[in-house]
Parts: sequence; C-alpha cells; structure tokens
Amino acid sequence: MLEPASPRKFKLFAFVAAIALITLAALFYQSLSAKTTIPDVTFTNLKGEKISAQSLRGKVVMVNFWATSCATCVAEMPKMISTYNKYHAAGLEYVAVAMSYDPANYVLNYVETRQLPFQVAIDADGGLAKAFGDVKMTPTTFVIDKQGNVLKRYLGEPSFDELHGLLEKALKT
Repeated sequence: MLEPASPRKFKLFAFVAAIALITLAALFYQSLSAKTTIPDVTFTNLKGEKISAQSLRGKVVMVNFWATSCATCVAEMPKMISTYNKYHAAGLEYVAVAMSYDPANYVLNYVETRQLPFQVAIDADGGLAKAFGDVKMTPTTFVIDKQGNVLKRYLGEPSFDELHGLLEKALKT
C-alpha cells in the first residue's frame, strides 16, 4: 500500500519545480532576445571592389545566396530587382552572392543580360556561405538591420508582402 506524501516532501518538490520553471523561462527569453549579427566578412563584387560588412552598418541590407542553376532563384530575381528598386532610395543595400559551384562566366552573363542593379559577388571558396551559417540551399536571403542584426532568414522565395513590411519597418528605425 502506498503511503501519502508528507507535506514537507511536497513543498520541497514544489520549490524545486518552481526553480526549474523559472530557469527554463529565463533561458527561453534569453534565446529569443539574443540577436544574430552579420558575420564580419568582405564581399568582392564582379568589378573586384571590396564591400565589408562593417561598411554596410547604418543601412538595411539584404544578402541573397543564389545560383544561376537554381530555378527558384531565377524565378524570384525579378521580384528582388523590384524590391531593391522600390527601397534603395530609402537606404536598402542588396548583395547577391553567387554560390561557389556557380561558374563565374554564367554569373557574369546572367548579371549582364538581366541588368541586375545591385551588388553581385561570387563566393569562390564557399567562405561567405560558411560564415552565414553554412548556407547550402538556394535561395537563402538574410534581412539585416542598420545595427547589423539579422532580422530574418528566408529559405526559398520569401512572401514579398511580408518582406516589404519588414523592410519598411527596418528602414524607419
């Protein structure tokens, strides 16, 4: 037959459970409030010019990892161009990073024939993709605020209504 728990054992259990819950809540809150920042990288555009992450501070930035062989990337690119054109005057910068497996001549041809209006870099050694959390899937787009904090990471084509709302809010602050 089971004996009823003593009130003292119950109070001890309740105290330990309460401490555990408070600790878990604090850790959860900390994980939500921890901000991921843009890695300290340097992009080299197709003209050979260097763009440091530090030089992008004070601007809202989109970094888009893409490839000419990626059907979704190619399909979203006209909307990315429109987004850039819509928000660039308000302070949006955009760096399209071609993946390391994308042949440079394909990237150059794509950029020239589509007249991409923003910065385009080639991640020749895969270091940029690795620095951004080991990006393997394309398209992957990061939206970064003026302080260099990553606001959102999109895998695949974003909802452009949502993206535009996020950009408008970030550009106002």
